[in-house]
Amino acid sequence: MKAITTLTVIALILTVTSTGSVKDSTALDVSHRARALHPGEVVVIQVKLSWTPVTIRASAFGHSHRFFPSRSGEMWLGLVGIDLDTKPGEHPVILSAIASDGQNIQSTYTLTVEPKQFPTRNLNVNPNFVNPPLDVLDRIQSEALKIAEIFSNSSAERQWKDGFIVPVEGPSTSSFGRRSVYNGEPRSPHTGTDFRSAHGTPVRAPNAGIVVMTANLYFSGNVIILDHGWGLYSYFAHLSDFNVIEGEIVRSGQIVGKVGSSGRVTGPHLHWTIRLHEARVDPLSLVELSSDLSFDD
Repeated sequence: MKAITTLTVIALILTVTSTGSVKDSTALDVSHRARALHPGEVVVIQVKLSWTPVTIRASAFGHSHRFFPSRSGEMWLGLVGIDLDTKPGEHPVILSAIASDGQNIQSTYTLTVEPKQFPTRNLNVNPNFVNPPLDVLDRIQSEALKIAEIFSNSSAERQWKDGFIVPVEGPSTSSFGRRSVYNGEPRSPHTGTDFRSAHGTPVRAPNAGIVVMTANLYFSGNVIILDHGWGLYSYFAHLSDFNVIEGEIVRSGQIVGKVGSSGRVTGPHLHWTIRLHEARVDPLSLVELSSDLSFDD
């Protein structure tokens, strides 16, 4: 599927931090691809160069993002996530390309984030999952801190390559971003995508990664977290069974678990969350944006 929005500009060179001549006056040709520039979307930043850099990085939304060459070598690519709570307006992407002679050529590219209204869903669940008993509060806090610690670390190696795939067969409810009301009480927005699947349906790894968690959590039930590298994580919730262990390296499409109804649910389904440098983004955005990109090995 093709991304909907394509905007190309020639970024102006702002800074050269070493002596010597600049590569040329249009050194960084920057563009982006996205379904839309809304909160919860993945953006592919593309950089074309007339010379070969040693490395390219970008600073955006408070995080550093790494770039890698496409398999054709025609451009460098970086993934940026627009978090669900990002305010509308102009947000700078500051790019830094290091040349072989040490020059650090910086350019600024602007992403204009537009507002988006998400729907509200009303669910009835076990009251203990809305107002938990006092004796489980320490457990809930400990689990939340552990998850936050995992997502806050940016892995040194990129495990993933090529396009991401959906982890189960079956329809998606496209429920990302919905505001949840449990038993009449408002709660935080839904930060993943749900798939209607029967109990025991195999769950496939959407791309290569390392298993960094297999655990039973109070709200999410049986959970698997895959570290795809460079700050990109998959989080699967409400599973009935695990097919992997922590520390295992998995390939794209490998069965990692089975759909279930553990934790705070109204029935069996798969909940899939993506974190991209801690940004909460729609997994279907990642699937669509990566479907027609070829990545360097």
